[in-house]
Amino acid sequence: MKIIVLLCALFIAQIVSAESKSSLYDIPLKDINGKSTSLKAYKGKTLLVVNVASKCGLTPQYTALESLQQKYQKKGFVVLGFPSNDFAGQEPGTNEEIKEFCSSKYNVTFPLFDKLHVKGAEQHPLYSALTGENAPFPGEVKWNFGKFLISKDGKILKRFEPKTTPDSAEVTEAIEAALAAK
Repeated sequence: MKIIVLLCALFIAQIVSAESKSSLYDIPLKDINGKSTSLKAYKGKTLLVVNVASKCGLTPQYTALESLQQKYQKKGFVVLGFPSNDFAGQEPGTNEEIKEFCSSKYNVTFPLFDKLHVKGAEQHPLYSALTGENAPFPGEVKWNFGKFLISKDGKILKRFEPKTTPDSAEVTEAIEAALAAK
């Protein structure tokens, strides 16, 4: 009987361990065109995950985000934009309207994803992983343009609040350190 209990305990421990090893790369997403995807395509790259909005006082951060993309992309860096309408309805458009706005107004070339919820009852699993109680920097996203720096191996390295501009020394130094890490 003790052997059966021990084997059951080991089996349960393996299941729990396997579940805890799931990563940001495994979370199902949709790109801005509605195509199913995930972050697996970005494995091995340093990522800046940002919840974005088109009608926000912080929307001009798109310019600095695109500059970061251009400056560091050849070194293995990618900005990932996640539109969200969770804050004062500041991203009311469809995916097509968001894509057109970002392209025409800010010349955005970095990947954009399907509009999602970054907080609340309908919070997307990506943002649950980024902000949940087991995350390195837990707590609800406060507004549009919250930023999360993700290492080449999928670890959450830093969190930057919305008013911290993408071109600030704090952000660029963290990106450069992440890119330099082995």
